[in-house]
Amino acid sequence: MSSALGVSGIASAARAIAADEKPSGSKKTFQFTREIPAEEGFDLVVAGGGPAGAAAAICAARLGAKVLLVEATGSLGGTGTSALVSLWFSLTDGIKSVVGGLILELIQTLCRDNAAAPNALVKFQKGLPIDSIGFQPESLKMLLDKLCHDAGVEVRFFTRVVEADADPRQRCVRGIITSNVEGLRYLRAKTFIDATGDAILADLCGALARAAGRDTPHIMPPTLCAALSDIDFDQFSKKNQQAMVEQAIADGFFSQADRHVPGVFRNGPGTAAFMNAGHLFHTNALKTRSLSDAMVRGRQLVQEYAAFYRKYMPGCEHLQVVATGSLLGVRESRRIVGEYELNHDDFKARRHFPDQIAVYTKAIDIHVYDLSPEEYKRYHDEYTKLDNPKRGESYGLPYGILVPKGWSNLWVAGRCNSSDVKVNGAIRDQPACSMMGQAAGTAAVQSIATGQPACDLDTAKLVETLRAKGAYLPQTELQKTMTRAT
Repeated sequence: MSSALGVSGIASAARAIAADEKPSGSKKTFQFTREIPAEEGFDLVVAGGGPAGAAAAICAARLGAKVLLVEATGSLGGTGTSALVSLWFSLTDGIKSVVGGLILELIQTLCRDNAAAPNALVKFQKGLPIDSIGFQPESLKMLLDKLCHDAGVEVRFFTRVVEADADPRQRCVRGIITSNVEGLRYLRAKTFIDATGDAILADLCGALARAAGRDTPHIMPPTLCAALSDIDFDQFSKKNQQAMVEQAIADGFFSQADRHVPGVFRNGPGTAAFMNAGHLFHTNALKTRSLSDAMVRGRQLVQEYAAFYRKYMPGCEHLQVVATGSLLGVRESRRIVGEYELNHDDFKARRHFPDQIAVYTKAIDIHVYDLSPEEYKRYHDEYTKLDNPKRGESYGLPYGILVPKGWSNLWVAGRCNSSDVKVNGAIRDQPACSMMGQAAGTAAVQSIATGQPACDLDTAKLVETLRAKGAYLPQTELQKTMTRAT
């Protein structure tokens, strides 16, 4: 936090001073001192209410913590709700379920509420492992609202973290500053979880992080997804989709010759579906101008791909676009440097860890970086042929990927975890993020109860607590200390 920022329990008028000098030859700056309301008494503040943040808040509150969850939009669920990416897959290893805890509870509840696609409903009714589930975003919103209410989580929508009061040398967070319609608030808490996806809180605190496009040569493009209706699923099949995409490109139908089209996915018992199509190349999710331009272009691409499906794909002649996402489906932005970085060698070895807090099976899924046929071949081969888990195989997610290196009361959960680019392309999906969130929330409660810092937590006890809450953690060996980078 800036030394110019004072904090008080009573709001007062801002006192601002414009600085005329140009530091380091850049833009003019503006300094201000303001007394703002301060709140305290929280055990845990979670920044971000997506799959990871909602899970962290609910699971920590169920363990008895006083939890505040702040979310920038007006609903929980993030990618699965506001971004309309309403499909979870890689839920089994082809034989058995590998997800557990809160995410499995959500899957089962959505099926019981008839808010899922037929394939999941049939398997649920037969008691079989559900390998994928399309679901209704509105149902997930309401389910997460209920679970937060029942657990005693205080949720503040339309609230963003804008600054942090942290000591990077001691690697401890004292408080954060949020902004919403009521103004600025300073929030003190014992522990904090960054579930923003973009490592916003961790970056404000001064934790080390890697940014796509800055520390890597490329940025994986996001997509703006859309909710659809009026698809005849008796006629619709994705079997010939790639051939039809190639035909449309040859016909000059598209404004960009993008061969990589994930497609249309059924997500309800009726005609409901969502569409994941149209890469927004060169979008930097850490730049407001870039995000703004991508939303405009994304809405154009949604209509373009809707027209493609109507023209080229049987069963989609009457397809309607119901809504576009209010959030981009961002795939890559910023990742912390953690106590452990899960890497491609770990992935290829299907490595499991004594301190793993989740097990997963998703393939490496690095979307195309450009429109070249060579780049599409790279994606296709990497996703379908190279190194990816086979039937019965899985890999572990160790606890250390959730802890910014050396920090005592700060965790991350979700896409901004500590992993290399390839592995992050596999574990950025919502089910893995939810399991990371449950682990981070559980770790925060354990830290408060024992005095153990995040960077030196008894991981054997953490695993045992997660197992007691339904997590699938099959490792036979446990250890008190986390796996660390060598």
